[in-house]
Amino acid sequence: MTKRAKNTICLWYNGDAEEAANFYASTFPDSSVDAVNHAPADYPSGSEGDVLTVEFTVLGIPCLGLNGGPIFTHSEAFSFQVATVDQEETDRYWNAIVGNGGEESACGWCRDKWGISWQITPQVLSDAIADPDRATAKRVFEAMMTMGKIDVAAIEATRRG
Repeated sequence: MTKRAKNTICLWYNGDAEEAANFYASTFPDSSVDAVNHAPADYPSGSEGDVLTVEFTVLGIPCLGLNGGPIFTHSEAFSFQVATVDQEETDRYWNAIVGNGGEESACGWCRDKWGISWQITPQVLSDAIADPDRATAKRVFEAMMTMGKIDVAAIEATRRG
């Protein structure tokens, strides 16, 4: 018997959980596709033998992709927040998600082609918004509000004043 995590994030897909899991595993470190499970019988959105669930890990977080059909879709109410160390890492993840059929949003958010939201958040942004000097934090926050992908150099310059 496979030992499972006590708490796993379950993400609903419309037949393409395996494709999504493979993308995440190839894009992010500490990520993998751990198991692909096939339906033992027909079910409302699939047939016996179809991929029913995919067990995968994203940045160390255990997830289960469920091919449940088109009934439910994702929203920004759930997102993965990825802390990045510099502009290069920010660009790499942002471009991988958006460049693979995803779409840009605001304030460091983007959505992958399966509808999962991602916050690609440079650590300098998080640090600056938490700056004890509230005027500095406000300046940085207002600058962030004008951005799609976060511009690390612009955040650093805004923080310096």
